[in-house]
Amino acid sequence: MDTIAAIATSHGIGSIAVIRLSGPDSLDIAKKLSKKDNFTPRHASLSSLYNLNDELIDESLVIYFKAPRSFTAEDVIEFQCHGGIVVADMILNEVLKHGARLAEPGEFSKRAFLNGRIDLSEAEAIAKLIETRSVDAAKILTRQMKGEVKEFVESVRENLVEVLAFVEVNIDYAEEDLPQDLMNQIKNKLDVLRIELKKTYESSKRREGIIEGFKVSIVGKPNVGKSSLLNSLLNYDRAIISDIAGTTRDTIEEDIRIGSHLIKIVDTAGIREANDTIEQIGIERSKKAIDESDIVIAMFDNSREFDEEDRQILEMLNSYDEKDILHVINKSDLSTKLDSSALHVDVIKLNCFEHADNIVLEIEKILDKSSLDDALLLTSKRQMEAVKTTYESIEMSVELLSEGELELFAFNLNEAIMSISAISRGFDRVEILDKMFGSFCLGK
Repeated sequence: MDTIAAIATSHGIGSIAVIRLSGPDSLDIAKKLSKKDNFTPRHASLSSLYNLNDELIDESLVIYFKAPRSFTAEDVIEFQCHGGIVVADMILNEVLKHGARLAEPGEFSKRAFLNGRIDLSEAEAIAKLIETRSVDAAKILTRQMKGEVKEFVESVRENLVEVLAFVEVNIDYAEEDLPQDLMNQIKNKLDVLRIELKKTYESSKRREGIIEGFKVSIVGKPNVGKSSLLNSLLNYDRAIISDIAGTTRDTIEEDIRIGSHLIKIVDTAGIREANDTIEQIGIERSKKAIDESDIVIAMFDNSREFDEEDRQILEMLNSYDEKDILHVINKSDLSTKLDSSALHVDVIKLNCFEHADNIVLEIEKILDKSSLDDALLLTSKRQMEAVKTTYESIEMSVELLSEGELELFAFNLNEAIMSISAISRGFDRVEILDKMFGSFCLGK
């Protein structure tokens, strides 16, 4: 395998830059640049680095990670040089001249996976941790880098393989002495797994915003103050405000931080019956924003009577059982014409031209509550889809088991094992044989 190299720190002005090499020639390249005969593994060595013309490039710390005790399980060298744009590029160019090639995006992590140092769930956690802007997400992803999802997958997989081994023994070796209550044992074990998987999937779906970023949409009929609330939350005039209904014709999205959470706040077009084609498109986007949001701020106008448009918005929001909805009565400084009892919900009164502190506090409470859930959190749509497919396959297999369709049962259980295994590593049929001949003394 060839040796790869890349600058591991971001480009720009800084005190330190890191150039990383991985592959069989890493140590030799480090020796040539430093003119040193050896490096002690896992020790920092202050070294002068030279180019092919024997000119000094920089004085750098060189750290040697000997295979397999490195991130990629290969020989790895790290040059920690002075930061800036020029020096790191000069060292990288010299490394390439000595036979290394430029690494492709993600290739160091790819090699770590291929060499068995990390599994797919840990690789995903690394990628997301680099990009995350949420404190809570960083904590969760750090646990996953240590193998939290991997352990969950291995546990589920181990139980499914064991069940499948029992059934395939029952199919192929019916003359052997097997427990009489085997079918009940299998069903009970699968019921426990199915419930655990479904709980994990639904919990992860609800808390998806912790990793991807929570989305909060502001909805209501035209001219209730949605854009004013957005501007108040952002503390600057992001959205145009006017007394003309329908001023906001498209969704406006901005990122803000509330407590330790990064959220995307969405100002939507006023929801009403509209003849204007452009406004109709904006209203449809508003409804889509509600579908995609974790929290909805439903705004009503204190200075106007409760009307049919308000009623339709309430009915629409009532169809979202699992969403957190904050019902806000804006313009509380004006003469009251809205009968708040018509809403049949708890309300928050607001004058967003002054401040929106009470809204911020309510949003923070909801987000903090999501973060306190200690249940395992799947961190990608790929992982969630795999878990969903797994528990659906188990549900189907339990039904087939009760009908005595053992061959079809085994097929669906194989599908479940393949699905859950896709989160971390592939599935090998040899595992079934190991269970079959390890759990039962077949053939004596």
